[in-house]
Amino acid sequence: MATEHDELPQPFAGEHPFAPYVRILGRGRHGSRSLSRAEARHAMGMILRDEVDPVQLGAFLMLMRVKEESPDELTGFIEAVREQAEPPEGLSVDIDWSSYAGKRRHAPWFFFSVLLLAEAGFRVFIHGAEGHTPSRTYLTGVMADFGFDTAENWSSVSRELDEQGFSYLPLSRFAKRLAELIELRPILGLRSPVHSLSRLINPLDAPLVMQGIFHRPYSGLHQAAGENLRYPRVAVIRGEGGEIERAPDKPLRVYRAWSNGSDSGADEERWPPFFERRQPVPEAIRTEEMLAVWRGDASDEYGEAALVSTTALALYEAGRCDSQSEALELASALWAGRDRARFDSAPVAA
Repeated sequence: MATEHDELPQPFAGEHPFAPYVRILGRGRHGSRSLSRAEARHAMGMILRDEVDPVQLGAFLMLMRVKEESPDELTGFIEAVREQAEPPEGLSVDIDWSSYAGKRRHAPWFFFSVLLLAEAGFRVFIHGAEGHTPSRTYLTGVMADFGFDTAENWSSVSRELDEQGFSYLPLSRFAKRLAELIELRPILGLRSPVHSLSRLINPLDAPLVMQGIFHRPYSGLHQAAGENLRYPRVAVIRGEGGEIERAPDKPLRVYRAWSNGSDSGADEERWPPFFERRQPVPEAIRTEEMLAVWRGDASDEYGEAALVSTTALALYEAGRCDSQSEALELASALWAGRDRARFDSAPVAA
C-alpha cells in the first residue's frame, strides 16, 4: 500500500534531497507546477529542520513568490509549522490574533480592541514579528508604552492570559526558524510565503482565528487554507496596513471559513462604512495621542470608529452577538465603560 512518503518527489542520484522541490517550481512556464499539500508539508518540514542549503532556500522562496502559493501549498506549510510548534496541552484561548504587518499610516487602534475583548471575558492570544519592514510601528512598542511586556514562553502566556486576558508571544519564541525566515525580507527584497502562513498557525487551536491581510488577492487564499485546516472559524479582512483593524472609512468584506467537525465551508459578509468620505491620515503615529483618546482627554473620530468596529467584528465572529448592529452596540458600550485611569502610571503617561 502506498504511503505519503512514496508519493513525494525523489532526488536523482547525487542530488540534494531538497532539489526536487526547487525543480518542481522552477521548470519554466510549461513545466512547473504547484506542490501538493503533502509535498508542501514535507518541504517546509525540511526547511524548519535546517536540512536545506541556503541557496536552495532563497531559490525556493522566491520561485514560490513569483508563482504565488496555492491554498494546498499554504495549508501544507502551516501543517509543518504546527507539528513543530509544541505548545503545552491544556492552554486554551478564545481568539487567535496575529500581528505581523506593523502600521504606517494610522495608529494601531486594534490594540484597544484587544483590551476591550479581554475586558469582555475573551482570552486573546497574539503572535507576531517585528522590525522586518522599516518605518512601521509594531504592536510590541505600543504595548511597552502602555506597560505591557511580551511573553517569554508558554508559561508566561498562561499566566498573562489568566491575569489580563491577553498575551503576546513573539514568533521567535515558539517557531524560531520561521521567525528567521521572515527576517530574510530585507535580504531578498520581497515577502515570501512565510508572511502568509505565519498568520494562520493558530498554535493554541483557538476556535476563532482573526486574519488581517493587505493585498486583496490573498483574502481568498487565506480563506481557503483556513477551510482546508478545518479551523472552527476563520475571519479574513483586508485590514488597515495589513493588521486586524477595520478601516472605518471603507466598506468591509469578511472572507469567512468554518468547520463544525462533520462539515466545512466558506462564505462572505459585508459591513457598511462608518463615514461617507475618506478620513485624513495623521502626520505621525504617537502613543501619547492614543493615551489621550483612552483617557477621554481627546477625541479621534477615525481611531474610535476603527477600534469600536474592529471590536464589533471580533464579537460578532466569536458568536457573542447575533447581528452587526448588536455587535456594534456592545462594542460601543465596552468602549464607553473602559477604565479611563487604567494607564495613568504607564510609561506613555510619564
